[in-house]
Amino acid sequence: MTPGRPSERSAPEPDPTADQATKDAMSNATTVSPAHSASTASTLITNIAALVTNDPSLGDNSPLGLIQDAAVVIEGDRIAWTGDQSKAPATDNRVDAGGRAVLPGFVDSHSHLVFAGDRTQEFNARMSGRPYSAGGIRTTVAATRAATDEELEANVTRYLAEALRQGTTTFETKSGYGLTTHDESRALRVAARHTDEVTYLGAHIVAPEFAEDPAAYVALVTGEMLDACAPHARWIDVFCEKGAFDGDQARAILTAGKARGLHPRIHANQLSYGPGVRLAVELDAASADHCTHLTEEDVDALANSRTVATLLPGAEFSTRAEWPDARRLLDAGATVALSTDCNPGSSFTSSVPFCIALAVRDMGMTPDEAVWSATAGGAAALRRTDIGRVTPGAYADLTLLDAPSHVHLAYRPGVPLVTGVWRRGQRVV
Repeated sequence: MTPGRPSERSAPEPDPTADQATKDAMSNATTVSPAHSASTASTLITNIAALVTNDPSLGDNSPLGLIQDAAVVIEGDRIAWTGDQSKAPATDNRVDAGGRAVLPGFVDSHSHLVFAGDRTQEFNARMSGRPYSAGGIRTTVAATRAATDEELEANVTRYLAEALRQGTTTFETKSGYGLTTHDESRALRVAARHTDEVTYLGAHIVAPEFAEDPAAYVALVTGEMLDACAPHARWIDVFCEKGAFDGDQARAILTAGKARGLHPRIHANQLSYGPGVRLAVELDAASADHCTHLTEEDVDALANSRTVATLLPGAEFSTRAEWPDARRLLDAGATVALSTDCNPGSSFTSSVPFCIALAVRDMGMTPDEAVWSATAGGAAALRRTDIGRVTPGAYADLTLLDAPSHVHLAYRPGVPLVTGVWRRGQRVV
């Protein structure tokens, strides 16, 4: 098994604003005793049947670093200790996991949550035989432009709460449904109220107003729009695909973003073979996302780079498209992440467990590899080392399953197994 290589870069320490559902959950959490503040009290989670640490040195020397009959100590917002429950230190509070499995909170490193509208009819038509293309994005663009800031905020809050209930504790999200300077910048401002992992995707498709002059739209995306959006984002992305942006346009857009301090990500090789993956490696992009249609040169490039291949099985499920070959990437030594691609058109799911089950069933991944890719792999795709693992010093982001093993995520697909979630040391589900 070759789950991949963790990032070498040090991690930022974001402090995202919780959505209202999370705030409500936090207000009901009772794991901190009245005598201690949340920032200093320690909590022992014990009676863990199987603990996924993603640190081989802490457990069974596998990439998952499994510890049986385990315990975890949380101090403030960080993991303070992990190991055999018989050796656990004294703490202020204790939580009994009841013989269940604990793993890192899921890291969803690719989503599109700032949008308005609904594309049910498009999905229904596609399931009735119409193929998917990049053009459907325009439907969401029209609805998003017409929405108020409050409506966009309500949508983001709703889907984040939905994802949190399913174990997602870190997420990236993008703009890309405004395609004007005003609408892209306001989308990023909405996103930035919920996460530091914000991506400027003005280059999702060519805006309808520029259909006859795509060069002018690229100039807008790399000029005035970039100036307005860069202060609100960490990343820059481009949809490098037929019907969207070609390799030269994508290079110009990502290079302009790098010059403004935004690090590249790229939608690459989803619908057809193309230059996206090799451009991602050339520019040291954190991730090349989709990676469905790959040549041997593409696979070799990913395997010999820091660029993570982020696979998004919800998109293939919802479009009846060809599945990415995760086995091919893993066997070559590439780092693989799994994410939802949550968006209203091609992958309207916020469920990482669902994507894990799809990856195991249809993409050649083992349950261990899929869980690693949805946690540590997602962290690598964000160039983070403080999430996606249960190790001392990492953020205390944990998912408790109503099952004795992480394998149940694939073994029992569609079953709501997540029964507890801690984010930054606070039990929020």
